[in-house]
Amino acid sequence: MAKMRTVDAAVAILEKEGATEAFGLPGAAINPFYSAMRAHGGIRHTLARHVEGASHMADGYSRAADGNIGICIGTSGPAGTDMITGLYAAWADSIPMLCITGQAPVAKLHKEDFQAVDIESIAKPVTKMAMTILEPGQVPGAFQKAFQLMRSGRPGPVLLDLPIDVQMAEIEFDIETYEPLPIEKPKASRKQLEKALDMLTSAQHPLIVAGGGIINAGASAQLVELAEILNVPVIPTLMGWGAIPDDHQLMAGMVGLQTSHRYGNETFLQSDFVIGIGNRWANRHTGGLDTYTAGRKFVHIDIEPTQIGRVFSPDLGIASDAGAALDGLIELARERQSAKTLPDYSGWVAECQERKGSLHRKTNFDNVPIKPQRVYQEMNKAFGRDTTYVSTIGLSQIAGAQMLHVFGARKWINAGQAGPLGWTAPAALGVVRGTPEATVVALSGDYDFQFMIEELAVGAQFNLPYIHVVVNNSYLGLIRQSQRGFNMEQNVSLAFENINSPETNGYGVDHIKVAEGLGCKAIRVENPDDMPAAFDKAKALMGEFKVPVVVEVILEKITNISMGVEINAVNEFEELAETAADAPTAILAKA
Repeated sequence: MAKMRTVDAAVAILEKEGATEAFGLPGAAINPFYSAMRAHGGIRHTLARHVEGASHMADGYSRAADGNIGICIGTSGPAGTDMITGLYAAWADSIPMLCITGQAPVAKLHKEDFQAVDIESIAKPVTKMAMTILEPGQVPGAFQKAFQLMRSGRPGPVLLDLPIDVQMAEIEFDIETYEPLPIEKPKASRKQLEKALDMLTSAQHPLIVAGGGIINAGASAQLVELAEILNVPVIPTLMGWGAIPDDHQLMAGMVGLQTSHRYGNETFLQSDFVIGIGNRWANRHTGGLDTYTAGRKFVHIDIEPTQIGRVFSPDLGIASDAGAALDGLIELARERQSAKTLPDYSGWVAECQERKGSLHRKTNFDNVPIKPQRVYQEMNKAFGRDTTYVSTIGLSQIAGAQMLHVFGARKWINAGQAGPLGWTAPAALGVVRGTPEATVVALSGDYDFQFMIEELAVGAQFNLPYIHVVVNNSYLGLIRQSQRGFNMEQNVSLAFENINSPETNGYGVDHIKVAEGLGCKAIRVENPDDMPAAFDKAKALMGEFKVPVVVEVILEKITNISMGVEINAVNEFEELAETAADAPTAILAKA
């Protein structure tokens, strides 16, 4: 056994657990941990400009690829409280992420010492485990337990708080004898899956709802295989988008009040049976439950037993890892396929395809200022199947989900449940760290972009290139639209005459100058016909300079994006597509 500081043991554990990508800011109370990282050399650290930004970078890194666990590091006091929004975003979407904070000495925790805060209590509601480690000998076990919890059951974040004297203390530790704890995941039984498959094959118009749990399980290929064996259409949730490619004939569109396709909602309303796998039945997906559940039976498969029945009671609930359930269903479906006992759903699939090729929203607008729909049309043309989109919240995210195309798992990365403004830019940087070979394109409205705009400097400093499309209408667009129900427009305009940038024409903040001042490249587009050249230039600049490139598109100030309060009553504020020319980048051309 070797005698070493607890922080040296902790860093060795990080490497053995496969978590070697850290984002954070040093400070007095966490400097021992930083000294251990420096001595060890196996943990890459990206210096953020704000600790919340570091937490979103770690979150984005975790979401970028199967098995990733991002690390966020900060000092005591406000560093920990700054992480809470990041922890909430990760917890809400079942993302493993490890936050490590410094803390005042153990003997000072009750004395209101400088930057001493009970971060354990603050973080507990949004973590799987939050612990202030009071004894040096507990450090290895706490890290060991943290990794087990992050990976077991429904994944999620953990916060470990390290008093500075605990960090400096020496313990006996041998990394060669350290072993990760076994990962615990429930697995559906054959009997359960037989019942689920019996219910599905008894239906005339069945659907599979594919949630983010499928992507978390790395089981997208199994989802597609099952759907193809059964010949049953798939409705991905927003968090499951990409589990089946958009152009697959069994991809039937997304359902919901906002981030949905017209054809997806209509197909769902024609269904009589739904099997949800790894999904939450989120309210923006379901809308009113009476409408959503009427006339159809439900099976719900989720890794977290208490998630089943939380929103409504299914006809059959099964606690299981999504990958394990899909493997079992594939085995059973192949047996029935060989026995020629599977129903023929080709007619149902043809109906879904007909809707997919006819129920389109118009995107081909030539207006100046630019209509947002045209932006997504041009993005579809400019960016290929390998593109990874990163977005958060607002009309930009909602319209993007309605009109962009995603062709693989982890190609749509979105803080779905929490939706914290400012998440997009730092998360995109984390995604670039996690998948440096990918083409990463972020999408923000001007307000989301301004929230943590300082993190662009991180991309410039560490050469983390991506394209950030900013649709600027100088408004809190989603809030302005929701205020229509109150017959008001209150405190939602970001417009002002910029005395230093008259070329912004009353749109306020000069994002071009700010981005350039932070070491990045930036392009402003005011005419829709200029977007193709702007995207081409952005790609070239990104390749040449290896920094983030901002493409700001000046939008019309007032636009209402399709949404409603029921999935059968979505308000369409703009013209609908009547010809193929109205929606030229639709997955299926309009007949």
